[in-house]
Amino acid sequence: MVTFDNSLFVLKIFVVLGCGLMAGVFFAFSTFVINALARLQPMQGIAAMQSINITAINPLFMTVLFGTAAACIVLLVFSVLKWHQPGAVYLLVGSLLYLVGTLGVTIVCNVPLNDALAKVEPGSTIAVNLWSSYLTNWTIWNHIRAAAALVAAALFTMTVSS
Repeated sequence: MVTFDNSLFVLKIFVVLGCGLMAGVFFAFSTFVINALARLQPMQGIAAMQSINITAINPLFMTVLFGTAAACIVLLVFSVLKWHQPGAVYLLVGSLLYLVGTLGVTIVCNVPLNDALAKVEPGSTIAVNLWSSYLTNWTIWNHIRAAAALVAAALFTMTVSS
């Protein structure tokens, strides 16, 4: 028989893994993918990033990104309703970090930059000018969402046994 405690445990494990996976993806981009794209000629780097942005919209990636967010919402509500429970503050802060610092930054900062890049022809002067600022701005926001996902994973990990 599945109990509430078992379901909560499974949900915590899911968010630890989801946050960890997202932190890893964003970490990879921050530490070498963007650097590799920046070493290419702008036309090639732009075309590659445009392709990455299209292929990133797939069921598996979206399930992890948004499924983790949905689980964070459940844990956020649980933490508020069960504030007296051990680890509730970690669940609250971890959920907020992921929802605001990872998902929120993705939607408000990185996606609009991706959308602007998608609208340019890779070989155009506009694209080349955009590429330089894109690399800088996108990477800054990516560092933030990577750090938020990593810290959220750590905070959720601290609650698994409680």
